[in-house]
Amino acid sequence: MHEATDRRPRALLAMAPQVAEELLTPAHHERLGRLVRTDPGLIASDFTDPGPALAAALAEAEVLLSCWGVPRLTADVLARAPRLRAVVHAAGTVKGFVTDACWERGIQVSSAAGANALPVAEYTLAAILFSGKKVLDSARGAREPGGRRDWHRELRAAGNYRRVVGLVGASRVGRRVLELLRPFDFEVLLHDPYVSGADAAALGARSVELAELCARSSVVSVHAPELPSTRHLIGPAELAAMPDGATLINTSRGSLIDEGALLDELASGRLSAVLDVTDPEPPLPGSPFYTLPNVLLTPHVAGSLGNEVHRMADHALDEIERWTRGEPFAEPVAAEGLHLSA
Repeated sequence: MHEATDRRPRALLAMAPQVAEELLTPAHHERLGRLVRTDPGLIASDFTDPGPALAAALAEAEVLLSCWGVPRLTADVLARAPRLRAVVHAAGTVKGFVTDACWERGIQVSSAAGANALPVAEYTLAAILFSGKKVLDSARGAREPGGRRDWHRELRAAGNYRRVVGLVGASRVGRRVLELLRPFDFEVLLHDPYVSGADAAALGARSVELAELCARSSVVSVHAPELPSTRHLIGPAELAAMPDGATLINTSRGSLIDEGALLDELASGRLSAVLDVTDPEPPLPGSPFYTLPNVLLTPHVAGSLGNEVHRMADHALDEIERWTRGEPFAEPVAAEGLHLSA
């Protein structure tokens, strides 16, 4: 038991209760208890009617450990948290809950977006390799009854040797994908208006305009943030420019694709798609995305899932440890430039 002179800062968990159960193992709770004073059974998922215990914990909290389901930190909430100095988010974007009031107050913010980017990049790498190998086509054909087919002849245009892969966006995920692609025999094109040609080359890609990327790439993978300027970034012209048999991969947000135009291309059989995100999400009942044979549809699972959430927890506790030692965060989030990120 800690003495009354315990100088550990006070912390509060802010997330959905079921998320806390998945995120933090007993070992995480033990480590957290060595760093800060907190009640593991007290989890803030609603600040509108917190109740006396949560209200008292909020009033004393110096740092929030947050994850999915964290309530918005409005000016009213911050007024009831006068000692709050830092927010450590054990997930990706903080846009949904960090408000202008947080920046005005000078609250330090950290995010595990980098840790969450890795499984998305791994999913993307698998999708790129499977797309080049025409796995959707051969898997569908293998289920069809009938005689033996000459797959080497039918798939003679398949393969990943010197294939052109186009990445749209050098986000955290996009950069991770670029790292993972290095061992393979790909020509990698990159479109990102904020990345110079020299920087793209250092990342292992060639910087090109979006039109050229779509026209030359056998696989186009989208990693740009969801912004008003990126809505339908991949539209009818970009899709029409993609070569016959090309594959579009989207692990970013569904709004970046003009899905009406994409469905036209998919229905014709000219293109294939691997979609982990759609607009809306999930697709409406009866959407062709559910039944088109050239679509691999997954339910937004590319990000941290299962034991992968523990990577984000590890990252968050590392950040809390740095903060308790008076060191800067390894992955700080700043108000400047936040409008350009996911």
